[in-house]
Amino acid sequence: MSGKSGGKNTITGVISTTAKGAGYIDYPDPKKESVYIEAGDLNTALNGDTVEAEVSRKKIRGVTQDVGRVLRVISRAKTLFVGVVMNENGRWYVIPDDRKAYVNMAIYDKDVQTFKLENGHKVQVKLVRWDDPETKPAAEVVKVLGKKGDNDVEMESIVLEKGFEVGFPAAVEKDAETIEENKSITAEEIAKRRDMRGTLTFTIDPYDAKDFDDAISFKDMGDGTYEIGVHIADVSHYVTPGSALDREAVKRGCSVYLVDRTIPMLPEALSNDVCSLNPHTDKLAFSAVFILDDKAKVVKRWFGKTVINSDHRFTYEAAQAVIDGKPENIRKYSNDIQGVELAEAGIEYKEQLTRLNSLAKILQKEKFSKGAIEFEQDEVQFRLDEKGKPIKAFVKQRLDAHKLVEEYMLLANREVARFIYDQMKKKGGKDTGAIYRIHEKPDKEKIKELSSFVKALGYELRAKDGVVTAHDLNSLFDQIEDTPHESLIRIAALRSMQKAVYSTKNVGHFGLAFDFYTHFTSPIRRYPDLLVHRTLAKHLHNEPFGDREAAALQKMAESSTDREIDAAEAERASRKLKQVEYMSERLGQTFTGSISGVTKWGIYVEEDETKCEGMIPIRELGQDYFNFDERTYSIVGERTGKKFTLGDKVRFKVLSADLDRKTLDYRLV
Repeated sequence: MSGKSGGKNTITGVISTTAKGAGYIDYPDPKKESVYIEAGDLNTALNGDTVEAEVSRKKIRGVTQDVGRVLRVISRAKTLFVGVVMNENGRWYVIPDDRKAYVNMAIYDKDVQTFKLENGHKVQVKLVRWDDPETKPAAEVVKVLGKKGDNDVEMESIVLEKGFEVGFPAAVEKDAETIEENKSITAEEIAKRRDMRGTLTFTIDPYDAKDFDDAISFKDMGDGTYEIGVHIADVSHYVTPGSALDREAVKRGCSVYLVDRTIPMLPEALSNDVCSLNPHTDKLAFSAVFILDDKAKVVKRWFGKTVINSDHRFTYEAAQAVIDGKPENIRKYSNDIQGVELAEAGIEYKEQLTRLNSLAKILQKEKFSKGAIEFEQDEVQFRLDEKGKPIKAFVKQRLDAHKLVEEYMLLANREVARFIYDQMKKKGGKDTGAIYRIHEKPDKEKIKELSSFVKALGYELRAKDGVVTAHDLNSLFDQIEDTPHESLIRIAALRSMQKAVYSTKNVGHFGLAFDFYTHFTSPIRRYPDLLVHRTLAKHLHNEPFGDREAAALQKMAESSTDREIDAAEAERASRKLKQVEYMSERLGQTFTGSISGVTKWGIYVEEDETKCEGMIPIRELGQDYFNFDERTYSIVGERTGKKFTLGDKVRFKVLSADLDRKTLDYRLV
């Protein structure tokens, strides 16, 4: 919000800060340049704070722009920080892990004595007071994590820094224990549900999964059609609105999947036991059951509460080996002995898995024919030793078994969203009583830039005035397949896309080419899915939705999106830590990689096999003056014409690794 205050031009908004103590405030109009706050003018504002700033026009490095000075901090975005304890000339400070928290925080001597703190300890602190930019912020120690560098300490640091908790409050644990003690399913409860315990059902998950929130059932109807059930853990039966469990799940928003552990949204008594669809055990589910013909068309659908009993627990690798018809093939995909046993035990389900796979391939083909965009990215996994040290890094194989599960989950999510939307229209047309997973169309200006960029490389993106369809993008991807520019253009296209978010307003999902889409399939690990279950149940029972309920759902949608972003950042940070640790053991070694980022200060290079990304400073690129061209994602030497572009292949040497900052420095070979 901008306006005038006492004759001054002011802006109120959320500030983004840099490690050097400068900042930016965005205008409500995204087309306007951000207000730049110079170092020294933040007036105690920290990253994410809501502030009021005075704005004027000023020339900075030869460019006239809006420049601001923070007048006051209206509200703090966060007060809890994680950092490393440091003693400097007898005074104790904490250096925040978050580099955007650009200032060290002073801690009290009494906390140092109480917690027996030493240099190098990692702690969580609470910002107590900071109202004078000439002094250090005052903070009190909340928790001692241990010595920096220890794997468990570093992982907990990442979790806490992103606002998640490792353990659960006592009231939440008590709720979970009570549910676990009374988890037996009564005959009365079974009578309320569709009993599908006699239908072949199995789960397909990663080999190290502990929570199984989805299962698939299969029955050949004998008339050229197939009954396929997507069974989802009925978390809503156990986690009721307003309970301690529910309040904690709202706060967390989702589970967090770090390299070596999971920080669950729900206590393990629920996520790994009561709600988890473990094999050979009666379980309560919320199901979407479809009759598909041999062309994978939905002939009939049914939604409702069920009781199931999973016949088999497949790993992805074991399921793939069974589809191949050769259980011994598991060794091609995995060294896991348990996986071999699972594949051998599951060979009797080859016919059913093969049929499910062939139908899934038809669904996938139809999805892409309607314009779904293939933005699949490599996922790096690590093999760790007993101390959490990475001893091997590799790109996860994407098998047909992964795609099989994905297609049936997409089918359930799409059909549930369509059903809920239709129900709302029947009840008067109000777009309420639903949380959708939406992906808006790309920004027109970004598409215009992308179109100009690919044209300069000799390709065509059919986009009229910045309006593009998914078919247009897929046509571009067909043109660049197996060309030297494929990686470059895919990265550029991905960066021009909007982010998928949760919303009560349905605008469809651009990337999947679905008119209706929601998240129904993972209520153990995503709170929006739990809300969708409750919403679907109300629609199935024809219960009304009030305006207050709709407003609460939109608020939940926004907070769930925020928590999802926090979780993704934590997951990236844990992966980056292991990548830096891995490369720190390989200093001086030479690798091949691709340029993954281009900036005015240098280029970022991603190693081909492990995807470990490091930076080569611009001064190391050669004896020349290099100019950064943002439009073409390149750096060009003025004298030599030497050019470094996103996607280029390079050979490099590992120069240094900074575990504190989680950064790698490379040098061109």
